[in-house]
Amino acid sequence: MAAYLLLLVAVLSRFIPPLMPHAGWMNFTAVTGALLYFGARRPGREMFVPLGALMLSDLLLTTFVYHYPFAWQGYLPTWTWYIAGTALGWILLKSKTTFWRVGAGVVLGPTSFWILSNYAVWATGGNGYPHTEDGLWACFMAGIPFYRNDLASAAIVSGLAFGVPVLVRRMNASRAVAQVAK
Repeated sequence: MAAYLLLLVAVLSRFIPPLMPHAGWMNFTAVTGALLYFGARRPGREMFVPLGALMLSDLLLTTFVYHYPFAWQGYLPTWTWYIAGTALGWILLKSKTTFWRVGAGVVLGPTSFWILSNYAVWATGGNGYPHTEDGLWACFMAGIPFYRNDLASAAIVSGLAFGVPVLVRRMNASRAVAQVAK
């Protein structure tokens, strides 16, 4: 249930930055952390649930919030990454969840999205980047603020999602030991 609630938070968090464009929250959403958590905590057969929810939010954001025409072909790299982000959580964290594994997911998730999405923008001629080495570097550099925010939000969301239950268990264990000692 927690994975589904976090997925809902992730979808809703995507609608906050457009409502506050002056805040500089570009890509500061719960998406990466939610995908890692969903992959770690839900069975593989449910992997397409986050994909469907995030695809729908892409459609709603594009057409109703940003008022652009929706071209599904432009979203293929992003949708591919949604599956990869969930799979990353499954691969890294399903069998064993440790601080280092969560940290690896926090770094690998946003980094892989930044590489894939910026390369796709450059390769398709999006935003007018020339198909040169300089054009590729310019595209990657333009994505740094989005990458930074995704990295920060992934660390916060993953830290809370994976860390809070551990802290609660440790606090309960400490209380149990204290009760026995009395």
